[in-house]
Amino acid sequence: MKKLVVLCCIALLLVACSQKEKATKVDTKKEGQVMNEQLIGKWAGDIEIPNGSLPIIVDLQKEGGSLSVPSQGLSNYPFKSVTYDENEVQISINLNGSLIEVIGTLKGEQIEATFNQNGGKFRLLLKPYVEQPAEPVSYETFTVPVKDGDLTVALQKSSKEPSPVVLIIAGSGPTDKDGNSAIAGKNNSLKMLAEGLAQEGVASVRYDKRGIGDNTSLLTKEDDISIDLYVDDAVQILKALSANKDYSSVHVIGHSEGSLIGMLAAQKADVESFVSIAGAGRAADTLLLEQLTGQLTPALTTEATTILATLKKGEQVKNVSPELQALFRPSVQPYMISWLKYNPANELQKVKGRVLIIQGTTDIQVKATDAEALKQGNEKAELIYMDGMNHILKNAPENREENIATYADPTLPLHTNLLPAIHKFIVND
Repeated sequence: MKKLVVLCCIALLLVACSQKEKATKVDTKKEGQVMNEQLIGKWAGDIEIPNGSLPIIVDLQKEGGSLSVPSQGLSNYPFKSVTYDENEVQISINLNGSLIEVIGTLKGEQIEATFNQNGGKFRLLLKPYVEQPAEPVSYETFTVPVKDGDLTVALQKSSKEPSPVVLIIAGSGPTDKDGNSAIAGKNNSLKMLAEGLAQEGVASVRYDKRGIGDNTSLLTKEDDISIDLYVDDAVQILKALSANKDYSSVHVIGHSEGSLIGMLAAQKADVESFVSIAGAGRAADTLLLEQLTGQLTPALTTEATTILATLKKGEQVKNVSPELQALFRPSVQPYMISWLKYNPANELQKVKGRVLIIQGTTDIQVKATDAEALKQGNEKAELIYMDGMNHILKNAPENREENIATYADPTLPLHTNLLPAIHKFIVND
């Protein structure tokens, strides 16, 4: 199951918790306990998950402490309990009903630990926290009224007014407005896309989805997440852009899962064009079963097939094996039900504006099969293959390890042909 964390559209830590949640009473003492004072303070490290790492910050205090996951907008989430015994520390966190345990031992100037959640056990190495300088911000922010509050979005202005404006929708799980993922790493792909378009006279808006970054507080329970809610948020942004006279036309770019969200939103709002980048062209159950093939035992493969068939009928599954909890845990099943009901190729056919499909030839997550399926769904769509472009829009070889290494390298530029192709399509040149 090593590939599941990157390939599946459900995050290891899909943060959907209220930042206003109060800390419960924290237990810190064991009978006969002697605490090593060197444990107290802030520690930072990466949870070593398959095909990537997840940066976290752990703040250990004598009475309690907290967990932060910057890439998901989770800040100072309180421990349920923490106990010390000489050089050892054991932390328990109740994250939206999901129990997380961190067990570590101080060795020299670092803490060697394991991070346990949803049946998964991952290595974690913590070192003393060092404050990192913030990256310069090149965008402005504004808010859009949505269900349950206001959605904060980032506006990348162009030098021309009025100008075309494009809504950029990020991919699955904890992928933020810049294209960075708590699972895959920091690559700044969507940030580069927005800044590149601005230089060419095209403004853009991008945003953190509910439960992530700027919009963490809009989601209080994981089982409230649905594709339809994401679509409604995108529609509200598009309506706000359409009403703004600073923009000559409104467009949508959807990356990965954002492709499905974007094409559904484009059906409900007045947009001139839609661009799908690395978008799936087949139903989610087909993709998941394809990704699971060879990774599970025959018994678990049969169980996963049955679960997906049940979810596709709109019914939840009560009994799920521990090995499949990360993917099919009860709190994420409502989201999967909302996702499984859509076939992207069928939905793309309903988009009225111009359509461009972009597919990288070294994408190890979405294949040419999906691009062809989307093209068949909308015969008027233009299909462009980017030779050597991978899933995060960078040049990458076909070798899996070398390809994945680019996911966490923000210094790599976008594929050379990507920006020119998108700009030409949006301005209809």
